[in-house]
Amino acid sequence: MNTIDELLTRGVAEVLIEADLRRKLAGDRPLRLKQGFDPTKPDMHIGHAVGLRKLRKFQEMGHQVVLIVGDWTAQIGDPSGRDETRPPLTAEVVRSNAETYMQQFFKVVDRDRTEVRFQSEWFGTFDLGKALKLAGSFTLAQMLQHETFRKRYEEGGRLTILELMYPMLQGYDSVMVTPDVEFGGTDQKFNNLAGRELMAQAGMVPQDIFLVP
Repeated sequence: MNTIDELLTRGVAEVLIEADLRRKLAGDRPLRLKQGFDPTKPDMHIGHAVGLRKLRKFQEMGHQVVLIVGDWTAQIGDPSGRDETRPPLTAEVVRSNAETYMQQFFKVVDRDRTEVRFQSEWFGTFDLGKALKLAGSFTLAQMLQHETFRKRYEEGGRLTILELMYPMLQGYDSVMVTPDVEFGGTDQKFNNLAGRELMAQAGMVPQDIFLVP
C-alpha cells in the first residue's frame, strides 16, 4: 500500500470527492487542510486523536493545516446528533475553553505548520445584510436533510432558526479561508457539505471532505 492509499483508507470513514483529492495530492502544491473545533467544553476527548494524527501525517507530507477556532459557533452549540437545543455559552467561557483545546491540539499537530484563525475575524463585523444573504443560500428542504433537524421537526421538538444557521456559519468559514480539504468526524458531514456548497456558490473550487470515525 503506498503512502497516499494508506492516508486515504486507514482509519478513514469517507472521502468526498476521493478522485479529486487524489489528484490534488499528486500535484506539487501544498494543500490547505481545514479543521475546525467548537470549544464548548474545556477538554478534547480521545476520539479526536484519530483526526489529529491524520492532520499530522498530511503535515509531514508538506501540507498546511488551517485551524478554525469556532468562538462564534460555540456560543450556539453544534446541534448535530442532539435531540434538544443546547444552552448558550458566554464568550468568556468559550475563550477559556479554546486555550486548553489548543494546548491539547498541538500535542499532536505541528504548531509551526498550522495557521490559526478565529471566527470572530469575520463574524465580529457580520452585519444583518450579510446574515440574511447567508440564510438565503439554503432552502428549508436542504436543512431538513440534516438528520438531527429532520428528526426533531418530525417529532415536534424545539428547532430554532438559530440552530438552522449553524451549518451555514460553519460553512462560511470555508469561504473565508479557502481550504482544499475539510476534516471532520462523520457527525460533521452535513456541516462540511454546507461549506462545499457555499464555496461553489462563491465561484471557488469546492473543498473536498475527509471524514474519520
